Amino acid sequence: MSESVEHWPQRARVALSLVVNVEEGSELSPRDGDPSPEPVDELGVVLKRAARNHANESNYQYGIKAGAPRVLALLARYRARATFTAAALSLERAPALARAIVAADHEVCSHGWRWTHQFRLDEPAERDFIARAVSSIASTTGQRPLGWLSRYLTTDATRRLLAEAGFEYHMDDYSDDVPFWDVAGGRPILVMPYAIDTNDMKMWTSPAYTPADWLQYAVDSFDWLWREGAHAPRMMSLGVHLRIIGRPGRIGYLERFLDHVRRRGDTWVATRLEIARWWAARHPAP
Repeated sequence: MSESVEHWPQRARVALSLVVNVEEGSELSPRDGDPSPEPVDELGVVLKRAARNHANESNYQYGIKAGAPRVLALLARYRARATFTAAALSLERAPALARAIVAADHEVCSHGWRWTHQFRLDEPAERDFIARAVSSIASTTGQRPLGWLSRYLTTDATRRLLAEAGFEYHMDDYSDDVPFWDVAGGRPILVMPYAIDTNDMKMWTSPAYTPADWLQYAVDSFDWLWREGAHAPRMMSLGVHLRIIGRPGRIGYLERFLDHVRRRGDTWVATRLEIARWWAARHPAP
């Protein structure tokens, strides 16, 4: 007798997590007391002195003004709920966007108080950074975040502090295609692995990497996980940014990806919190 195969809800082969990063308005800037402006710039202009890079700031604001409406409209058309990993200050400075995300029933996951380097903080400062993000997002959205994604790096204390603060899952991991448990400071917390390779940031960091390249890689990743999903559950993360995928020359490639997923079928498009809770109910914490 063959062993039964575990599937996601609706017997789906793949749980697809669409992650929309909201960082615009909370990036580094001397206006907020930072020693230098934001180094992540589509043009690659890095200033190492305390001068505001107004051009790059306006490039970020494009994500709020023009990119967000396109992304939200596309998700609505495909009835796809996403996880918006949002820096708290970004939502404070774009309250209309915060309301639109909540109205569309998307999840808001914390991407920090600001989009800054959390790993440089000592433990008391990091604890305050986490608490401030929770309080801010709860105020702007009406719900506290239950997931966390840092900017790039974490400290040895990060996961423990998140568990102590009541977070259900942590995204700062790239080691698997399914969730798994960790125990931090005696408290279990579910790790929801993220993915760098399918992230649209590659179109900023590697100019030769075209939207067509990104789409092909995303489709290939999805198709392979879908094949494996016939035998064991698989999760795919697709990370995008308002200021990147929200451009008129790129948004159509996200549309093509969602169309491919719809035609393939047997896919559960869900928020990370939904996936985390489904997994935790069937794979209890140690």
